[in-house]
Amino acid sequence: MNISNLLLSSLGGGSSSSYSRTVFLMTTLLFLIGCISTVVARTTVNANSGTNDSDYAHYTRYGVYATAGTAILAVVQLLFAEKNEADESEYLPENKDKTMTYREDRGNTLLVPLIPERATKKKNDKTKKRLLKQYTMKQVAERNTREELWISVDGRVYDLTKFVDRHPGGPLVIENMAGKDCTDVFMNYHQARVYRTMLPPYLVGEVTDVPVYPHVEDFRALRQELLRKGLYHTEWKFYANLGIFMATILVSALYLSVMCDSMASHMLGAALLGVFWQQLAGVGHDLGHSSVTRNFYSDHWIGSTIGCGLMGISTGWWKRSHNTHHVACNSVEHDPDIQHMPIFAVAERIFAAPFWSTYHSKWVKMDAISRVLISYQHYLFIPIMMVARFNLYAQSWIMIFSPQNHMYNRKVEALALTFYATWVITVALQMNSWTESVMWFLVSHAMAGILHVQIIISHWCMETYNGHGYNDETDEWYIQQFKTTMDVDCPAWIDLAHIGLQFQVEHHLYPLVPRHNLRKVKAMVKEICKKHDIEYHSMTFFESVKENMANLKATAMLARKGELTEDEKKSMTIMNLVHASMVG
Repeated sequence: MNISNLLLSSLGGGSSSSYSRTVFLMTTLLFLIGCISTVVARTTVNANSGTNDSDYAHYTRYGVYATAGTAILAVVQLLFAEKNEADESEYLPENKDKTMTYREDRGNTLLVPLIPERATKKKNDKTKKRLLKQYTMKQVAERNTREELWISVDGRVYDLTKFVDRHPGGPLVIENMAGKDCTDVFMNYHQARVYRTMLPPYLVGEVTDVPVYPHVEDFRALRQELLRKGLYHTEWKFYANLGIFMATILVSALYLSVMCDSMASHMLGAALLGVFWQQLAGVGHDLGHSSVTRNFYSDHWIGSTIGCGLMGISTGWWKRSHNTHHVACNSVEHDPDIQHMPIFAVAERIFAAPFWSTYHSKWVKMDAISRVLISYQHYLFIPIMMVARFNLYAQSWIMIFSPQNHMYNRKVEALALTFYATWVITVALQMNSWTESVMWFLVSHAMAGILHVQIIISHWCMETYNGHGYNDETDEWYIQQFKTTMDVDCPAWIDLAHIGLQFQVEHHLYPLVPRHNLRKVKAMVKEICKKHDIEYHSMTFFESVKENMANLKATAMLARKGELTEDEKKSMTIMNLVHASMVG
């Protein structure tokens, strides 16, 4: 029996409840470690300063409080540890009617018409269905600009030209799918109500030649199975459990940072705060995909208030960036998650020729500074990840002050971000000296840097491409996700540490499935991949970090070998000229 199995069996849990029981164990250990370190630190400090016995007894009461607190946490977590597992008798019946389909709506699975009809307020509307004009995919593909933008969904053609700027997920999402068959991307990002209330007014015809490949049929059938088995349903106990764990981390971090005197306690508090931010980012990611309450506006509001106030990162900015990343994953021109010049280039095509970034609305090209930095990007990677959080702060405020970009809750987020900056700076100033305050600030942010490593390892070493995807069988929706994304292999008991980012393949295929169900989805996805000989990328966390470092180094070597342009030569400083002569 391996260590993970021994751990789970000792807790009396199996694979179905391993996550909940791991949270319970981690919470208990974390609380005990934090409180024991507090007692030790207090005792040491006061022993050296000649504290009397009554004061010593006062401080030892911290241990009693810690024990009581841990006991309470244990009871609460064990109550939440039992996970509701549906058996086959609770599954919805198989749908054999091809005119109907299962769709998700706020966590509920509904059997609805495949093709939505225009809603009418008249009870006895006997208007005959109008005949739809027929189009080919070539004709749809020609309408791929902001001036005329069409898409195809379930064999129907929709003119979204007037809707682009009102799209809740941002206009860039629709622009990246303009002129394409969006059947799969649309069904995997939208609830049943969107089909019923928002699509019909934009219907202009039907398309006659949309190909449906065998593997696409299987992935669509899998989605129906996930819906039928209730795997789109969010388990509230999961988030109650996680909330207890995160609250324990935050309270422990603040207690060690503010209430304790020793530098060791302060640094431990800073480290725990970094862990809290990393865990909160996972919840923020879930909220961004409406996977918590299953209500777009409720999840967005929670993100804009609690998320921004405790994490300091704009939900509006994140959703604009992340939604674009999902539909244009690893596209050089369109995916903001791989556009990190002048510091990083994940592939040669990033700097091979200048390109227009549709997300940042600017030209991106190699210059003297970029060449120097990218030439050493494999050395800079870890240090930059440790301070990458500061860039997210900047991007959040840029979004706040960019009225041209549509954003929900702009003023609310501005207030929440201000609150975040206030409480973080206030805590930092509680240290014993300015030096310690700076160290506390850096340690907390460096610890949170693990999040940035987790974000990039699933994509940066995968395939990149120019332009738009989803053109034919070689890069349609599902195949494109496998080409640009990989999973992180890990045992179930450590899922907590990976905040759902270990299942990026499954998440990109079915983004509305709650993360606590993605391990089940993974097994089903791999079966389809095996059937259709689709390459499925997966490796351990440290293997994936190594793979990404190797890719960064290989790209750095290509950057070093590149010829300098005249503009680069003119703009280079004396130091850069010396560097250029050294690397040839």
